[in-house]
Amino acid sequence: MKIPTLLTFVILLITAFGIQVVAQDRVEEWHGKTVMVFTPHPDDDLFGCGGTLARMARNGNKIIIVIYTNDNKGSFDQGKTSERLARIRKAEEEAAMATLGIPRENITWLGYDDGELEYAPQKQLCGQATKLIRQYRPDVVFSIDPGDLYERWHKTDHRMAAFMTLDAIRAAEFHLYYPEHLLTDGLQPHKVPLLMFYYAATEANYWVDITDEIERKIEAVTKHVSQFEPSINKYRPDWDPNDKASLKEYMKGRATKKDGRFVEAFRRATGFNQQ
Repeated sequence: MKIPTLLTFVILLITAFGIQVVAQDRVEEWHGKTVMVFTPHPDDDLFGCGGTLARMARNGNKIIIVIYTNDNKGSFDQGKTSERLARIRKAEEEAAMATLGIPRENITWLGYDDGELEYAPQKQLCGQATKLIRQYRPDVVFSIDPGDLYERWHKTDHRMAAFMTLDAIRAAEFHLYYPEHLLTDGLQPHKVPLLMFYYAATEANYWVDITDEIERKIEAVTKHVSQFEPSINKYRPDWDPNDKASLKEYMKGRATKKDGRFVEAFRRATGFNQQ
């Protein structure tokens, strides 16, 4: 008789004692949960986790988008003012999120100037994010990965959004951080049970298959007309059909793939320094 392998022995134990093996809880299979997304600009949410959000919206989850800046600087068109660009970017974000199934009333704008988030009053900034977490009490927060590789190459708004969001997640747990939230607004502390960091550099440990959502995600990307050529150089509110087709082909070509499927990569964590 052959000696059973360790795997066979484990299977026999599970069968004999009725032990149940529970698979990792998959966020993309959730229904009826509250999801919060923190993003520095009105497009990073889409690029980082748009396919996952589309799937979660389709499953009936409530998705709250929090945008730190109004993205009012990123244009080469010298005929644009910051005020007008901010209005354009707001309308584009609302259209993009609607394409994913997220209504405009679920979008919160903190309104900081593009490229200047790092110079905002940090205690005030963290307090705003903390208050929103306590208000909505999310089951998961999606945010830019604040990891060390991230700080090396990303621009200022991305770094600050990543750090501030994580600081706010920590602060939201303890009533003595921003005690006025409880004393004045009646908001209880809240511990976020799951963190999903997008733009993960080298430490991704969780992949969501978005093959069924890739076309929806790319269509949402095209709503950000002012972010791409030729409109970023000389603004026009619509697409030339050929330019739009080229962008869609480009976006699909650079989308992340794993095992032949379109995916979005995350670093999944259940605490500040945990995985």
